[in-house]
Amino acid sequence: TDIRKILEERILVIDGAMGTMIQRYKLEEKDYRGDRFKDWKSDLKGNNDLLVLTQPKIIRDIHKEYLAAGADIIETNTFNAQKISLADYHMEELAYEMNVAAAKVAKEAVKEFNSPTPRFVAGAVGPTNRTLSLSPNVNDPGYRAVNWDQVVEAYTEQVRGLMDGGVDLFLVETIFDTLNAKAALFAIQTYCEKINKKMPVMVSGTITDASGRILSGQTTEAFLNSVSHVDLLSV
Repeated sequence: TDIRKILEERILVIDGAMGTMIQRYKLEEKDYRGDRFKDWKSDLKGNNDLLVLTQPKIIRDIHKEYLAAGADIIETNTFNAQKISLADYHMEELAYEMNVAAAKVAKEAVKEFNSPTPRFVAGAVGPTNRTLSLSPNVNDPGYRAVNWDQVVEAYTEQVRGLMDGGVDLFLVETIFDTLNAKAALFAIQTYCEKINKKMPVMVSGTITDASGRILSGQTTEAFLNSVSHVDLLSV
């Protein structure tokens, strides 16, 4: 794609963490709720992805800080914006809306910084708060909190929302379980094929300790081999 050609020809700087930037605002429960969710049945403080709906200006301002500092790529505020993670707040039904809104907020921020060189929005696809590879029950190694189809379905909805919101590329990020990463990549590939559109894809994994392995046990080389079937922009 044209975007991929531009990305490959330049040395690019991506933004930094969103969560720690949000922490600086010292938001309270009422700030997360806003007017729309003031009567929500569960606590919402800590649901950072919700802020694209209740405090979009804060998220937009954080994006602008990174752009002003020189970021060429900013990530959408969607680390947990899929139905599996949002179930913690009983907000599964808001997943698609959150992703559309997050992408639009990021694109609005980029508009002011697109000259002289273009800036880009990466749709952030986090690892979910469930793992496909590891059993959460030591007494039943075969038990899994989620299955492949459920994870792919959740990711597909997120990908659709980010695409409809206008992201330029995808970042499957902070991966601790390769199987979750493969589900995300599968969702991106399948949905892009469905709508006949190619998108650049980046991946970031998380090395959890000095052993040089991700949480599900793979070395960096094994992780790379596991995702190299996809034509990735970067790892």
